[in-house]
Amino acid sequence: MMKSKDTLLLEIKSIAKQHELLRAEKPVHPLISLHRFADIPQMEIQERTKLISYFYQIVLKRECPCKLKYGQSNYDFDEGVMSFFSPKQISIIEPGDMFPSAGWLLSIHPDFLNSYPLAQKIKTYGFFEYTMNEALIMSKEEENTIDVIFKSIEKEYCLPIDNFSQDVLIANIELLLTHCTRYYNRQMISRKPVNQTLLIKVEAILNTYFQNSENNRLPSAEFISSQLNLSAKYLSDCLKQLTGHGIQQHIHEKLIEKAKEQLGNTDFTVAEIAYNLGFGYPQSFNKLFKSKTNISPLAYRKSLN
Repeated sequence: MMKSKDTLLLEIKSIAKQHELLRAEKPVHPLISLHRFADIPQMEIQERTKLISYFYQIVLKRECPCKLKYGQSNYDFDEGVMSFFSPKQISIIEPGDMFPSAGWLLSIHPDFLNSYPLAQKIKTYGFFEYTMNEALIMSKEEENTIDVIFKSIEKEYCLPIDNFSQDVLIANIELLLTHCTRYYNRQMISRKPVNQTLLIKVEAILNTYFQNSENNRLPSAEFISSQLNLSAKYLSDCLKQLTGHGIQQHIHEKLIEKAKEQLGNTDFTVAEIAYNLGFGYPQSFNKLFKSKTNISPLAYRKSLN
């Protein structure tokens, strides 16, 4: 444990260390752990802590005392809310925070997944890159389904380890992630009006960005998402659900739109336009333009005459 001037740094590199910090019994398995929050002694955090865990973590919280710390909207978290964390992801815990009084905490060391397809597949689940204000808010029916899977994992976890233990646990984890993917998809569909507003804001950010002559680099997904207090992955998934295109494709479309404006309305050379838009090399601009329009920038300009 290290401490900076204002923040305690806490790194948890092993399941055993996690159990020790939670004042729980020794783990049954060195690479996977499942806790019921109801069984964890309540502890109030005394100082601001930067937590870095070396596991995949899947968390279902109920009756969370930190109701107003989940982003821009107020939700009633007496029902279930799920969050997902990838290895070495940083979480900030504020003084006064407490554990939920109910729910589940599943921790999976990446080594537990080795030799299984899930070791690579788990990296494709975008919600492990979401932030806390992008948590999964579940209906009661969805929560009950997730609860059944956690209980199945718990039952297998508590059995003596045999040649099939890991297979059964992995299968249940995959089932859990599949249901979470379905519920996130439902959540994004139900928030379509909100996402429409999000699309308008993205357009406004891009327009402002290109109007600022001091911006001499290409806009990034990270820059745009930071302006909206969202993770780049969540923003991209929302836009994809709404339009079929992720954030990078929206950036490219705006680049082509601005390029066409300059090709048609200015005397800038193709190279100058490339630099104006933030490309480091004109060749990169030419390649992108042609891939999106099936014509080179110079040929496009000539076609306007």
